[in-house]
Amino acid sequence: MGVINVTPDSFSDGGDFFPFEDAVEQGLRLAAEGADILDVGGESTRPGAEPLSLEDELARVLPVIAALSEKVDRPVSIDTYKSKVAEAALKAGAAMINDISAGRFDPKILNLAAEAEVPLILMHMQGEPRHMQDQPSYGDLMAEIKAFLAQAVHRAEKAGVAGENIIIDPGIGFGKTFDHNLVLINRLKDLADLGQPLLIGPSRKAFLGRILGGAAPKDRDPATVAAVALAVYNGANIVRVHSVDLTRQALAVVQAVMAEHV
Repeated sequence: MGVINVTPDSFSDGGDFFPFEDAVEQGLRLAAEGADILDVGGESTRPGAEPLSLEDELARVLPVIAALSEKVDRPVSIDTYKSKVAEAALKAGAAMINDISAGRFDPKILNLAAEAEVPLILMHMQGEPRHMQDQPSYGDLMAEIKAFLAQAVHRAEKAGVAGENIIIDPGIGFGKTFDHNLVLINRLKDLADLGQPLLIGPSRKAFLGRILGGAAPKDRDPATVAAVALAVYNGANIVRVHSVDLTRQALAVVQAVMAEHV
């Protein structure tokens, strides 16, 4: 999954692809590099981020989604927790919904995904973006994330979303400390018996910068590749990244090694 941030303030590439033309060009570039899914988001969800108005989010993402859905032969995903944004995005050509709130912020998004019969990503997050990194704490990290995701899957299925259309994401960097993120990647297999495809999104995140001694987000792609390789080895099925080409090269090695194990 290639990331397209149509925002002026994303932590990883804020402003780089904010103009419509630049966002579309980035989407085409990621597709050419081999992205299987293009994930378009208009609202920054970095720690401390303020909510974006419905009108501004629609204005940012709809033209990009419409253009990419016409120009590429792979699904475009809308990264939003607002049902009205998701609904408009689907009408504009999106074929997938990526909700960081797992349907908590706007439960109507679950019904929308059910009616549209599209894949839905449900992510774990402790709290909400403005305060999620204030003091994240857990009694048992993996057990609590697993329980949260199991409940999210249940709510989605109760709303009518088909089980085969539900993808889960443990939410690297969303209400997690440095150590929490490392444990998550190391113990992804703990989530396997939930029976849903597993997405992981460590790309350019702050825990990688800390490991590298303060490297800027755009200098974290090699570290991202290492995190992604470990995640896939430990059970991830979809990886959400900014650098598709580097990731595909690394995963070719991981998959070759895993095939040899079998």
